[in-house]
Parts: sequence; structure tokens; C-alpha cells
Amino acid sequence: MNKIKEFKEFILDTSVILSTHDCIYKFEDNDVTIPIQVIKELETFKVGTDTKNYHAREFGRLIDGLSGDNVFNGGVSLGHGLGKLRIALKIPFHEKVSYNLKDDSVDSCIINLAYVTQEKDPKKEVIIVSKDRYLRVLAKALKIKAQDYLNEVISNTDILITEPLKVEVQNELIEDLFTRKKIIYQDFEKDTGNRTLLISSGKKTALGIFHKNTGEINLVQKDSFFTSGIKPKNAEQAFAINFLLDPTISLVAIEGKAGTGKTLITLACALSLLKEDIYDQIFFTRQTISVGNREIGFLPGDVNKKIELYMNGFYDNLKVLKEIHTNNSIISEFENKEKIVSEPLSFIRGRSLRRVFFIIDEAQNLTPHEVKTLITRAGEGTKIVFLGDTAQIDSPYLDKNSNGLSHLIDKFIKQPCFGYVHLIKGERSHLADLAGKLL
Repeated sequence: MNKIKEFKEFILDTSVILSTHDCIYKFEDNDVTIPIQVIKELETFKVGTDTKNYHAREFGRLIDGLSGDNVFNGGVSLGHGLGKLRIALKIPFHEKVSYNLKDDSVDSCIINLAYVTQEKDPKKEVIIVSKDRYLRVLAKALKIKAQDYLNEVISNTDILITEPLKVEVQNELIEDLFTRKKIIYQDFEKDTGNRTLLISSGKKTALGIFHKNTGEINLVQKDSFFTSGIKPKNAEQAFAINFLLDPTISLVAIEGKAGTGKTLITLACALSLLKEDIYDQIFFTRQTISVGNREIGFLPGDVNKKIELYMNGFYDNLKVLKEIHTNNSIISEFENKEKIVSEPLSFIRGRSLRRVFFIIDEAQNLTPHEVKTLITRAGEGTKIVFLGDTAQIDSPYLDKNSNGLSHLIDKFIKQPCFGYVHLIKGERSHLADLAGKLL
């Protein structure tokens, strides 16, 4: 006898919609409820250029189109095979909820709605969906089920610390690798992606990268590649440089704590390729979230000055490269000709970037939808590089499992166009590295 499916009711928080405006279609054939307080809160976000403002506007258009000339009495269908969407009006507070929360904030109204709905129909499973962990904790304290928006959560964070795979080969193979710089090697699983390797044969060792498309292992060497100066200081940097310079790899993710050299080696590779006329422009962007999550308006100066402060890390690295390059005037020339450009993330939507080396810093503070938006900006001949540290997330609604950088790595790790390296060793200074470990 087939078990009768129990339908669920998901009550969405504002944070979920501001992350992904079409989230209402991701709950299969279960019903989705939006409290009217959430609708009112979304209205306050409808003006602005940030991603959250875009999602607020798009959600308004979406539900207005769904309802048409009808009203939401009883809910409206979300489509074939899906449940219904309803807007829940404000209801009196349950005595237990009122006693414990003692306010009528949006969070309290959401919890109260879930509590009363569950009490009216104990057989029905009511679940609050929120990216706000404090709201989820409060709901669970009142015995209401609450969860993150699982459509944007990865289940296995082990992929974020992928170490070079150790491969033991015959002596002839490693000798052949040193001589020919590449060897055919088919002993990997068919569903593997591009892999960084530590190859050994007796006392001989080599660094290599297995390329999924060709079935070859390419030798990775720690050579200087930028005029007069930049040389990888460790194996992970050598792997990263290989991916950054490889024309067959159009998407790269480099993760690592501050001081591991993510931005410096990426910018150095970009300048080398720009000089070779592989790309027409270096484009740098990052999410404008400051430590403490203070708004950009708190910063001094006009909008250009405010944005410039967020880009200082990029220009600090550019200054270092100017100092070590034998012909630093060429970098200044690139700047004067606007071949090196930085803009905030909110200015990117709607653009098409062709033949651009596109660098996105602090990618751990992006949502999966923002990462998708950035990748879809890539035109012909563009390479995109995401840099970040999933242990240093400043956004209040993201964590190691739900941020855009983790999501990107999880989805692309087996794709032949993708290269991923986790930098471990700090190279800024001994003091900086020690502080990262001890504090």
C-alpha cells in the first residue's frame, strides 16, 4: 500500500526572497506562504542598485503577475506540479509567542504565524525558511521547524580543502614527465575534474595537473613568470598560477586566508596575459561589505571615494607589481588607457564583458545567485577568477555551506573548464601568518 504524501507549508522570511526572487518555485508541490509583514519589508528594498534591491523588485513583479486581476484568497497556483502561494494577513499573537518574544517585529510575526498555523492543524508540517540563523533559533525554541534555504546549501564542505592528490607512478613515467612536460594518464575516475597532483616515484617528486579534457598530466614548475619578480612560493601558488595562465581554463576559484597571495598572483597573471594581448582589459570587482557590516554611506567622500576605499587592496597589490616590474611604466600605461578597471559589484548587472580577465574578490560574501549573475556576464574570450576565504564571511545571511564561492566550487568541481586551488600557507609575513594561527 502506497504511503500518502504529507504536504508541507513553507513560510518564507524576507532574507530568502532578497537572496533569490524566484525561490517560491523551489518547494516542489508544497504550499508557500508569504506573511504580509514580509511584503511590506520587501517594499523598503525596492529602490537601489544592490542585488537585494533587484530581487525585491523582481519578486514584486513576479507575484503581481501570478495574481493578475485575482485576489490571494485561498492562494494562487504556482504552476503544474507545484503548490499554491498565499499571502498571510496579520493575526493576533498567541499568548505563548507574545509572552516569549514580547514585540511585534517582522521576525516575531513570522514565528507567530507558523505557531498558530501548526496549532490549528497539528498533522500539517509547517516550516519557516530563513537565512537568518537567529530567527531559526527563536522558532526552534518555540518548537517550530525552521531551516535555511536548502536550494543554496551544499552538503559536503570537504571539497573546499582539496589537497593535491598523491599519485605513485613508475620511474619511466616521471622521467618522461620531466622531459616532455606532459604524459598521458588514464587511471582516474571518469567523473573527476581537473586535479592538482603530487607525483612521486621513489625519491623523485613532481607537481602536476591532470586535465580532464585531454587525459594528460601537465608538469607544473615553480618558474618566474612576471618580468623580474613573481615566482610561486609554494606548491599551491604554482597550481593556481598554472590555472590562471591556462587558456583552456575559463573559470578559476582560489580560496585561502588573508596573506596567502590570492590577489597578488592573480593580478600578476592578468597583467602578463594583458601584455601578451590575450585579453583587452583587467576588470576587478568585489562585494562592498565592510567589517562590522556597516553601510557604504558611513564612509567619507562622494560615491567614487567611498567605492575607492573598498578597492584599496587591489591597488595595493598593483603597487607592489609596479615596484618589482622592470618596466613599471607599462602598468601605468594600462591604467591610463583604462585597461585596468575596478567597479563595485552593483554596477556589473546588464553588462557583457568580452575578452576580459575578470577578477571577483571576497567571493565568500556573494550569494549563489550573485555568482551566477557574474558568470553570465562573461562574453567571448573572457576568463573569470573568484577569490575568497570561506572562513571569513561578513554577510549575516551566509555561512560556509551557503555562500556563493562554496556553491560555485560544488557545482563546477568536475567541469573541464574549471580550476580550483586552496592556498594554505600565508606568505605576507611571518607575523601575519602567526596572527592568523594564534588569534
